[in-house]
Amino acid sequence: MSQRVTVITGASGVLGQALADAALARGDAVAAVDFSPVAREDGDDWLGLGGVDLTDPAAAQAAMDAAAQRFGRIDHLLNAVGGFVWQTTDGPLEGWDRMGRMNLTTVLNACRAALPYLLQSPAGRIVNVGALGALAAGAGMGAYAASKAGVHRLTEALAEETRASSLTVNAVLPSVIDTPANRADMADADFSRWVQPSELATVMLFLASDAASAITGALLPVKGRT
Repeated sequence: MSQRVTVITGASGVLGQALADAALARGDAVAAVDFSPVAREDGDDWLGLGGVDLTDPAAAQAAMDAAAQRFGRIDHLLNAVGGFVWQTTDGPLEGWDRMGRMNLTTVLNACRAALPYLLQSPAGRIVNVGALGALAAGAGMGAYAASKAGVHRLTEALAEETRASSLTVNAVLPSVIDTPANRADMADADFSRWVQPSELATVMLFLASDAASAITGALLPVKGRT
């Protein structure tokens, strides 16, 4: 195939930017989707799609249609969209709803919107971001863990539903990612043991490569040294 077309959601975040850098470095054309503005200017290999609310199915569809129209197809969908809130189970229900919309609804809408394009590609790939913390939730992690566990189950179900095609659907399960926000929240931690965004991006780009064509439905832990 010629140049692959990769759509990245949450592209303005720390992980999203690392994914964009890695995808561009390997020669992909990139469509960057985010609710926040996308800083880079559009070019031959780059389409910035800011202001996209992926909790809205119509907005997700419009973004995928724009990417396909700009580059002619979609080969890979890397879902880095998401967020975190700490609250105990007796906290506001709004937190549970927010985590569900931010972490699961966004990924579901992006997958549904991109799926028809991905199924037309001989190398279609979806890579989602789950969480190790969703395997065994700690105190204050219930809402976040429940939403990320939903991403795990979505990944597995979609992999089974598309098994007869060439599309693969996988998820990475990071522990703590080394971001400025996490450093601020956990100032006493040993940052050297955390997962670097570039390391996680490398794993995700591997799963979105020809070398990973035999892997689908996998939930791959990326723990760093934690």
